[in-house]
Amino acid sequence: MNIELTYLVYTAILSVLLWIPYITNRMFLWGIGTFIGNYPEGYPEKEPIPPMWAQRSKRAHLNLVETLPAFAAVVLVATIVSPGSESAICWAKIFFISRIIHAVVYTLGVPYLRTPVYLVGWFSILMIGFGVL
Repeated sequence: MNIELTYLVYTAILSVLLWIPYITNRMFLWGIGTFIGNYPEGYPEKEPIPPMWAQRSKRAHLNLVETLPAFAAVVLVATIVSPGSESAICWAKIFFISRIIHAVVYTLGVPYLRTPVYLVGWFSILMIGFGVL
């Protein structure tokens, strides 16, 4: 498998794993019985308010879910147009690493880093896309 496709798979796995922290928090917040049964009574109006880290974790996950299709599209086209391109491999790796850092920074609420790290990933998608044009 091409290395750039490997980073696409890593990113997809990361997307699935980012779901775990806030869902685990929800399980403890709601209680296991309610969690595995269904939504708590009065949901969503009376939903227990999760801590900020869990809310940020959920947004980090959703942000990757929104970005993943664009990343997947440019990586797949890059592997068709120029398989093994050093540029595509480099930018795919940078994207993946930036998304790990983004998830950590976002979840922990580290000020002034979330947007720059996000922009590194966004720029990586653009660079892979421009590389295949």
